Amino acid sequence: MIIVLANAKLGEGALEEAHEALETMVTASRAEEGVIDYNYAIDISDPTIMRIAEKYADEQAFALHAGSEHMAAFQKAMAQYDMKILDLIMFNADEGTKLM
Repeated sequence: MIIVLANAKLGEGALEEAHEALETMVTASRAEEGVIDYNYAIDISDPTIMRIAEKYADEQAFALHAGSEHMAAFQKAMAQYDMKILDLIMFNADEGTKLM
């Protein structure tokens, strides 16, 4: 399994303006084959920071996601909101152990 974690900084007021583009991206990504989970969350201490957590079945699923049409459209849409990726890390992981 591949896990991708990222932090992004949005321009002031961008969260409200970009809501539709964000929701469209999450919906399209979750529908992709090989996507196990795909989430955006806003940092409670700083609403300009978006936390991104993604899980894929394998590296091929991640590559297909990265090259998808909805990813290209999302990147184009988000450029107007001054979104900057602060960090982006990929992990190779097992299925984990359910704690609860």
